Amino acid sequence: MLYLSTRGQAAPRDFEGVLLAGLAEDGGLFLPATWPVLSPAEWRALRGLPYPELAARLMQPFIGEALTPATLLGLTEAAYAGFGSPAVAPLVQLDHRSFILELFHGPTLAFKDMAMQLLGRLFDQVLARRGERITIVGATSGDTGSAAIEACRDRDAIDIVILHPEGRTSEVQRRQMTTVLAGNVANLAVRGSFDDCQDLVKAMFNDAPFRQEMRLAAVNSINWARIAAQIPYYAYAALSLGAPDRPVAFSVPTGNFGNVLAAWAVREMGLPVERLIVGSNRNDILARFLAANDMSVKGVEPSLSPSMDIQVSSNFERLLFELLGRDAAATAETMRRFRAEGRMPVPEAAWRRATELFRGVALDDEATLAEIRHLWDRAGYLADPHTAIGTAAARAAAPRDPAIPVVVAATAHPAKFPDAVARATGQRPPLPPRLADLPAREERFSVLPAELDAVEDFVRAHTRRNRG
Repeated sequence: MLYLSTRGQAAPRDFEGVLLAGLAEDGGLFLPATWPVLSPAEWRALRGLPYPELAARLMQPFIGEALTPATLLGLTEAAYAGFGSPAVAPLVQLDHRSFILELFHGPTLAFKDMAMQLLGRLFDQVLARRGERITIVGATSGDTGSAAIEACRDRDAIDIVILHPEGRTSEVQRRQMTTVLAGNVANLAVRGSFDDCQDLVKAMFNDAPFRQEMRLAAVNSINWARIAAQIPYYAYAALSLGAPDRPVAFSVPTGNFGNVLAAWAVREMGLPVERLIVGSNRNDILARFLAANDMSVKGVEPSLSPSMDIQVSSNFERLLFELLGRDAAATAETMRRFRAEGRMPVPEAAWRRATELFRGVALDDEATLAEIRHLWDRAGYLADPHTAIGTAAARAAAPRDPAIPVVVAATAHPAKFPDAVARATGQRPPLPPRLADLPAREERFSVLPAELDAVEDFVRAHTRRNRG
């Protein structure tokens, strides 16, 4: 399997190359040169497999010769062995057609663990064989950071620096990052928004001398391996509900577009996905695009669902590349104009192709609280704010055919957002026992302005200290 950059100027790479590169040198994102497609009979043969085995089987075409099937299966079994549910990603039925896919049973109680626990092991496997060391830099709006740190802590060949927007995560989200006191981990609170953090990470990758000096690698969903590791849970849900002989729809609360892109990829691989519903909060750029082809950047506003407080959705570039017929030059020019003008000029025909499959729904904080309350009152289900946006979006934009089940991606445990849940329901969900002492743990992090030179100096000092 070879991978191409969405902007067409980076050399094709194999899986190992895109795993270590993260962002392409031309600023684009890697995608498979061709999509592996399974026949209906091949999909049926995967029904009933344990989650680790299904994940290994579906990821093998993307990994190719980089890992043997036996090695990959060993990694997936190890990655999911410590999850709080034996099903790894259990389905919970809400009503006759609505299901919640719980993706928060990993060590940091968020869907990012589904990919990160495997990604850390993939890095270890590849780096050990090559005898190399890397520095991971990542930006987080709340959950990516803690999942990445948990996956990479104490690994001999990895240094990791995570940037988060100062004061714009929940306390639980922040503490899950800043109380990991491993020597190879550093946390940086940036005075700005998540978009500022994301821009700083991209700028470090685009600084070729710094990138080479630090041997930078990425854990954000700009890294294709993250998306590849998220594909299996959508297949797992669809197969459980009768696919490929029954179509399904997915509702995904998303800010950076990576999670819903993995659901789109399942459709490219041959599963009958009838609709993809994008749930947004007040930072509604994706909903505005899908409703009226308005991909214009506004200021990032804090909300009760901070993991979605994003205005520049990096992974949309991958879908844009596909919507433009894989025209890399057109993709590069569209992204250049977006950065220069703050508005993405998506051609009408490409936008209409997107709306054939995607729908967008945005909720403000009050509507989010109302939905958390509704789920508790009607179904006895405690949902975090992000998941609640997904369930409300599912009701608003479900396919007309009531025989098509709608699966909502539950992206975080309600205990990560106890204040919002308590405000809506009067119930304050406790942290699992393994995290019960989190509020008392010592924190360690630094605070810097959103300035590239200062952040690069911080990363360099952290990495050199560990290598020295």
